[in-house]
Amino acid sequence: METRRIAKADFDHIVEVVDRWWGGPIHAQVHPMFFYELGDHALIVEEGGIIIGFLLGFVALSEVKRNYPPTPGAGVGVKTGYVHLVGIHPEYRRRGVGRLLYKDFIRECTLAGCTRMKAITTPGNEGSIRFHLAVGWQTTEMEDYAGHKRRRIVFTKDVSPENEPAPASGLPAASGAEGSGAGITETGGHRDRN
Repeated sequence: METRRIAKADFDHIVEVVDRWWGGPIHAQVHPMFFYELGDHALIVEEGGIIIGFLLGFVALSEVKRNYPPTPGAGVGVKTGYVHLVGIHPEYRRRGVGRLLYKDFIRECTLAGCTRMKAITTPGNEGSIRFHLAVGWQTTEMEDYAGHKRRRIVFTKDVSPENEPAPASGLPAASGAEGSGAGITETGGHRDRN
């Protein structure tokens, strides 16, 4: 398995397969902005030239304090790596693809200066909740997070240098990609959608 940054052809493929991989309509969550504007850190995993997983995520700079679950360093001026959507090819689930995507995304985010990670899912997405707990993320259920009476499970992980030092180098750019290789979930991308 090899992880690399996403290219436009990868994004197009994801749009075509995401509903099948998730077992229902989710394609609206694969908005083009997650490639064009927010795709610098989006990743795919390939095996034998076949895309077997993807992670759409980005780096955000918190400008105002919000009512997030308490996380060391959270607040003004904190860079956060946000996992928006993850998808794993159904024939490759439970083979470590999700763990590999998260490990490499966290590494990319720490290299970009992030000190915390974040993802969300809906209550009842037990696969996502189990996955995040298994890879060491904290979970907090928050009322009204996504609007009035719209609870969400918020996952966070402290990746500040004193907790998880970043490796020395990043991932290869996508082949044929322009620029940085930039070219969702609610991280619910897991139903062992991961």
